[in-house]
Amino acid sequence: MKNKYKINDTKIRLILIPGFGIIIPNLTGLFGNLSFSSPYYWIGYLYFILVAFVIWHGNRYFFFKQSEYYDWFKKPARKLVVLIFANVFYTAPVTFIMIYFWYNFAGFAQPDWNAMKIVLLMNVIAVIFITHVYETVFLIKQREHDLVNFEKLQRAKAESELEALKNQIDPHFMFNSLNTLSYLIETDKIKALEFNESLSDVYRYILMNKNKELVQLGEELTFLNNYYSLLKLRFGNSINFQNEISNNSDDFLIPPISLQILLENAVKHNKFDEKEPLNINMMITESSLIFINEIRKKILRRESSKIGLINLHERYKLITNKDIEIIKDEINFTVKLPLLKTATI
Repeated sequence: MKNKYKINDTKIRLILIPGFGIIIPNLTGLFGNLSFSSPYYWIGYLYFILVAFVIWHGNRYFFFKQSEYYDWFKKPARKLVVLIFANVFYTAPVTFIMIYFWYNFAGFAQPDWNAMKIVLLMNVIAVIFITHVYETVFLIKQREHDLVNFEKLQRAKAESELEALKNQIDPHFMFNSLNTLSYLIETDKIKALEFNESLSDVYRYILMNKNKELVQLGEELTFLNNYYSLLKLRFGNSINFQNEISNNSDDFLIPPISLQILLENAVKHNKFDEKEPLNINMMITESSLIFINEIRKKILRRESSKIGLINLHERYKLITNKDIEIIKDEINFTVKLPLLKTATI
């Protein structure tokens, strides 16, 4: 399993590996009595840089290999043991062997054991510190990767849910429209013909906009007026719809086919006739569209699935991250739809 978290440490290695190769020998006295005039003195710098390179890259290799198989959250004890083993039991022997070789190569009578102990201790401490830095960076990368994946999953889930909700609109609207058309064919064939012609205009809007997340409120109001004209063909003056929204409707955005669902819901669940028409009002406050209809509950032949309002609520939640508000009392049924201003999008 390859490591999926990339750490770009090239610049750090180019600076610190030569730095350790130069600083540690001078701090610990590995040059002994060698003078600047001795070629071994200058060869020594190259050799100690090589020592630093071998120790750094060896521990780096072990770090990335163990990171492929062990995780702090799943196997913390095993990971800690592997890190200690890789650091101490690699760094200490390599340091000892390479420094011992240096003393023999440079012609020293015997190794400076005190200097070797200090070098061993400094290298182990430096490796532990640098490994800790690597681990911190690695955990940050892992966290970033997990957050990105989580966001992708959440976005994919939301898009999937939204698509499913949008796909409910077509059959739901067509089912109710065909019921109306069927009724008109039986009662008034001329109105049925008018209804069929108007229905094509209304349905065209649905096809054009159902895949959009938001539309201008003005477009939605035009569509609502067309839909209302369909209802008037069937019910005549039994419905009294008052639109109190002014001309600034294009300043706002709304999920498409929202208002039609509210009007359809009001007609479906309430009793009305020409003597007692159903009164419906619509208005705008600073941040909400308010839709109010009288309550005259009628007994339905079969219980409503409430798919229209559920669909509307879920679409609002997914698209705007806001909830619609439903208020029901003895007289009125009120729905408040949050509006988004075009300037904020």
